[in-house]
Amino acid sequence: MMKIITGLSVLILSLSASDVYTTLKVEAKQSAELAFDASGSVERVYVDISSKVKKGERLAKLKNNDKKASLDIAKSSYENAKVILKYAKKDYERQLKVKDLIDKAEFDRYSFNYEKAKVALESAKANLDYQQALFNKTVLLAPFDGVITQKIVEVGDVVSGMMLKTVFKIQSLKERKVVLEFDQKDWSEVKIADEVNYTLDGSDKKYKAKISKIYPTVDESSRMLKAEVKAENIPTGLFGTGYITTK
Repeated sequence: MMKIITGLSVLILSLSASDVYTTLKVEAKQSAELAFDASGSVERVYVDISSKVKKGERLAKLKNNDKKASLDIAKSSYENAKVILKYAKKDYERQLKVKDLIDKAEFDRYSFNYEKAKVALESAKANLDYQQALFNKTVLLAPFDGVITQKIVEVGDVVSGMMLKTVFKIQSLKERKVVLEFDQKDWSEVKIADEVNYTLDGSDKKYKAKISKIYPTVDESSRMLKAEVKAENIPTGLFGTGYITTK
């Protein structure tokens, strides 16, 4: 007797992984070229190459005695305007309580003085903000925590706000991004979170990371696509090679 088995099917699921070759370069996560947005002579330089700085820390300043004097005058005018408004408001509120008992022209005078004082305060505040902005432009501050990589300014140098000139270059202190380049034919294979194993020139150390960003466009000249992985404490400018493991 022959036994026939029917209706039996076997489904085999296979997950395969392939490696995509990539070249790479280490860059700072943040970098900037800094310049004065004002004209004048450099009076102080507070940092040098390799100086570690905090966000908001002074890097250099221009001679700004004239700007400081204008700012002090604006501050004084603003404080005076606040005092005048304070008394004008008190007079107005006092007259408002007896409005029906006094001459209308007299009440209107107090009302006018109060409104005039409010306008004067607004004008004084606008001038103070303007003078503060002019003064701030004479002091160059660090835009983020980082390290100074280039210093292209010395005391006595003259800078012009009309022709912005880089005076410092700064990059993030520890945080790095490793920029990968791979062939455009693999664009549909490489995904966020794919694992990357790579080495850097001059070292046998092996690094492992996951893709955190894929650039949305292909370079027209090289026909290469770019992606990034995060890293720390690696010198910027290093090159290397590696493989992206795709799923």
